[in-house]
Amino acid sequence: MNIYVGNLPYQATEDELRATFSPFGEISSVAIITDRMTGKAKGFGFVEMPSNDEAQNAINQLNGSDFGGRNITVNEARPRPQRSGPRGGGFGGGHNRY
Repeated sequence: MNIYVGNLPYQATEDELRATFSPFGEISSVAIITDRMTGKAKGFGFVEMPSNDEAQNAINQLNGSDFGGRNITVNEARPRPQRSGPRGGGFGGGHNRY
Protein backbone atom coordinates (compact mmCIF):
# COMPACT_ATOMS: atom_id res chain seq x y z
CA MET A 1 0.00 0.00 0.00
CA ASN A 2 1.20 3.49 -0.81
CA ILE A 3 0.91 5.81 2.20
CA TYR A 4 0.76 9.61 2.06
CA VAL A 5 2.57 11.46 4.87
CA GLY A 6 1.78 15.17 5.10
CA ASN A 7 2.79 18.12 7.29
CA LEU A 8 6.40 16.91 7.47
CA PRO A 9 9.05 19.31 8.75
CA TYR A 10 10.96 20.71 5.77
CA GLN A 11 14.26 19.38 7.16
CA ALA A 12 12.94 15.79 7.53
CA THR A 13 14.97 13.07 5.82
CA GLU A 14 13.91 9.86 4.12
CA ASP A 15 15.95 7.90 6.69
CA GLU A 16 13.98 9.50 9.55
CA LEU A 17 10.70 8.70 7.81
CA ARG A 18 11.81 5.09 7.24
CA ALA A 19 12.78 4.78 10.93
CA THR A 20 9.34 6.03 11.98
CA PHE A 21 7.50 3.46 9.85
CA SER A 22 9.86 0.48 10.21
CA PRO A 23 8.46 -0.73 13.58
CA PHE A 24 5.17 -1.45 11.77
CA GLY A 25 6.62 -3.77 9.13
CA GLU A 26 8.54 -4.06 5.87
CA ILE A 27 9.04 -0.91 3.81
CA SER A 28 9.48 -1.07 0.03
CA SER A 29 10.32 2.59 -0.55
CA VAL A 30 10.34 6.04 1.02
CA ALA A 31 10.24 9.34 -0.87
CA ILE A 32 10.09 12.93 0.35
CA ILE A 33 8.82 15.15 -2.45
CA THR A 34 10.99 18.12 -3.41
CA ASP A 35 10.44 21.17 -5.58
CA ARG A 36 12.00 20.66 -9.03
CA MET A 37 13.29 24.22 -9.25
CA THR A 38 14.72 24.72 -5.74
CA GLY A 39 15.32 21.13 -4.60
CA LYS A 40 13.73 21.98 -1.24
CA ALA A 41 11.28 19.61 0.45
CA LYS A 42 7.58 20.37 -0.05
CA GLY A 43 6.55 19.04 3.37
CA PHE A 44 5.07 15.72 2.29
CA GLY A 45 6.16 12.29 1.16
CA PHE A 46 5.18 8.70 0.54
CA VAL A 47 5.97 5.38 2.19
CA GLU A 48 5.29 2.13 0.33
CA MET A 49 4.57 -0.98 2.43
CA PRO A 50 3.91 -4.35 0.73
CA SER A 51 1.55 -5.61 3.49
CA ASN A 52 -1.81 -3.84 3.55
CA ASP A 53 -2.41 -4.95 7.14
CA GLU A 54 0.92 -3.54 8.33
CA ALA A 55 0.33 -0.34 6.34
CA GLN A 56 -3.14 0.13 7.83
CA ASN A 57 -1.73 -0.39 11.33
CA ALA A 58 0.96 2.24 10.64
CA ILE A 59 -1.70 4.68 9.38
CA ASN A 60 -3.86 4.09 12.48
CA GLN A 61 -0.94 4.53 14.89
CA LEU A 62 0.92 7.41 13.21
CA ASN A 63 -1.85 9.71 11.91
CA GLY A 64 -1.77 12.86 14.06
CA SER A 65 1.42 11.81 15.84
CA ASP A 66 4.40 14.08 16.48
CA PHE A 67 7.23 13.97 13.94
CA GLY A 68 9.95 16.57 14.42
CA GLY A 69 7.62 18.89 16.31
CA ARG A 70 4.75 18.67 13.81
CA ASN A 71 1.59 16.57 13.86
CA ILE A 72 1.78 14.53 10.68
CA THR A 73 -1.13 13.47 8.48
CA VAL A 74 -0.91 9.81 7.50
CA ASN A 75 -3.40 8.11 5.19
CA GLU A 76 -3.68 5.87 2.16
CA ALA A 77 -2.35 7.71 -0.89
CA ARG A 78 -4.91 8.51 -3.56
CA PRO A 79 -4.04 8.17 -7.24
CA ARG A 80 -2.71 11.34 -8.78
CA PRO A 81 -5.35 13.20 -10.84
CA GLN A 82 -4.95 12.97 -14.61
CA ARG A 83 -3.42 16.10 -16.09
CA SER A 84 -4.82 17.61 -19.26
CA GLY A 85 -2.29 18.03 -22.03
CA PRO A 86 1.47 17.93 -21.88
CA ARG A 87 1.76 21.12 -19.79
CA GLY A 88 -1.32 20.77 -17.60
CA GLY A 89 -3.69 23.03 -19.53
CA GLY A 90 -3.75 26.81 -19.34
CA PHE A 91 -5.51 29.51 -21.29
CA GLY A 92 -7.29 28.37 -24.43
CA GLY A 93 -7.27 24.70 -23.43
CA GLY A 94 -4.70 23.90 -26.11
CA HIS A 95 -7.05 24.67 -29.01
CA ASN A 96 -5.91 26.59 -32.04
CA ARG A 97 -7.73 29.93 -32.13
CA TYR A 98 -7.45 30.36 -35.91
